[in-house]
Amino acid sequence: MVFPDLVPRANVTLARRGVPVIGDREARLLEAVDRVRSIKDAAADAGISYGGPGGGATTLTDEGRRLLTAYQELRRRLEEDLSRAWEAPEEATELQA
Repeated sequence: MVFPDLVPRANVTLARRGVPVIGDREARLLEAVDRVRSIKDAAADAGISYGGPGGGATTLTDEGRRLLTAYQELRRRLEEDLSRAWEAPEEATELQA
């Protein structure tokens, strides 16, 4: 490998009718909401500014949790494929032919 200190990464965004719905930033926020149960604390945990009022509890809906899970699985599979292609680029080229 020519650059052993480099690791491939991809930005994944799921869009509906051309409008982004979830990407890395939103996924980090949803993961944190699921973990800490507070949008204010989740935003701080995810490194995202949040200026809303504090106080309540926040949880993900079942649909939100399914969306997050689908996004995480897609990202995981893509990063595995990227890693394999980076580690053996000649094999990736052969698969495309």
